[in-house]
Amino acid sequence: MNIHSIHIRVITAPLKKPFETALETITKREAIIVEVRDKDGLSGWGEVVAFSSPWYTEETIQTCYMVLKEYLIPALCKTTMKHPSDVQLFFSRIRGNHMAKSGLEAAVWDLYSKQINIPLHKLFGGTREEIETGVVIASHSLELALSQIESYKQDGYKRYKVKIHPQTAVEFVGHIRECYPNLPLMVDANSAFSLEEVDILKKLDSFQLMMIEQPLEHDDLLNHRQLQKQLSTPICLDESITSFQMVKNAVVLESCQIVTLKMGRVGGWTQALNIHQYCFERNIPIWCGGMIEFGISRAHNIALASLEGFTLPGDISSSDRYWEEDIIEPLIKVKEGKIPLSSKPGIGYEVSYVALRNLTIHEENFRI
Repeated sequence: MNIHSIHIRVITAPLKKPFETALETITKREAIIVEVRDKDGLSGWGEVVAFSSPWYTEETIQTCYMVLKEYLIPALCKTTMKHPSDVQLFFSRIRGNHMAKSGLEAAVWDLYSKQINIPLHKLFGGTREEIETGVVIASHSLELALSQIESYKQDGYKRYKVKIHPQTAVEFVGHIRECYPNLPLMVDANSAFSLEEVDILKKLDSFQLMMIEQPLEHDDLLNHRQLQKQLSTPICLDESITSFQMVKNAVVLESCQIVTLKMGRVGGWTQALNIHQYCFERNIPIWCGGMIEFGISRAHNIALASLEGFTLPGDISSSDRYWEEDIIEPLIKVKEGKIPLSSKPGIGYEVSYVALRNLTIHEENFRI
């Protein structure tokens, strides 16, 4: 693939509004931007979507940076890569660290698709010219949540996900459903419930929800199986979906009816494609989850969501949903609930070096 160097940058930016979940309130976001350059001057881009602290997964920006610098980048430097599919093989001796792996592998795939002059979504067999998208309502305030819904309805989002907490879930969702009887609505618990609180979750059945996302602990497939038997609303697993093997375990155990696929969490394009194919062949609904990303990761997710198996709107909102300044051009814009696929090679968006420089707090370059 003629790779010449790998450049990593840590960037940070404040969110336009706090993002509140049952586990954490986020007011600013860090990310690691990975740029893989070839000897002809082309650049491929990836984004490490770990958070600054280990509230969502065990990986953080700090651990991912260390793993990239000490293990993943040296693994690529020691080998001759002929095709991006080789990356997973090079990383096979390094356990876990899926978000660090995903950011680097994504950059390699983007570079490759530019080298052969084809859009990334076409490279992987995407069948859509545009994708339908949903939005997350992440506020503990009912007034603010209703205000956000009303604002996002103007952009025509196709699905609305509300963050919930055990103490307030029934009243919170009930008020929203009363105000919006026909809104395509789902809830996300971020593992805040226990099986002992099943009566609360049963009450949510009356609100005609599309799904309940990750009600129980992130690593608890058995109790999710028990819970799904007691609910008429489909359970969707999110934090539990950490690998292809975990998807197979969840399906065999009947721990869920829907899967959220986040490329960063499962280790990159190769693993995401395997999960997509597995679910598609078994008619298991999947959708593309979001991680409060900057534009590079969001562009990769748009390409992923173009695949045939993604039958539900994903968490892929407009650039201005979170940021005063994104790092790609043009900005991602949702119109009538949809985002068009770019016909340009690679991720289909240009990275703004000016915006990137404005947000960068640390950077290093590695020659191969």
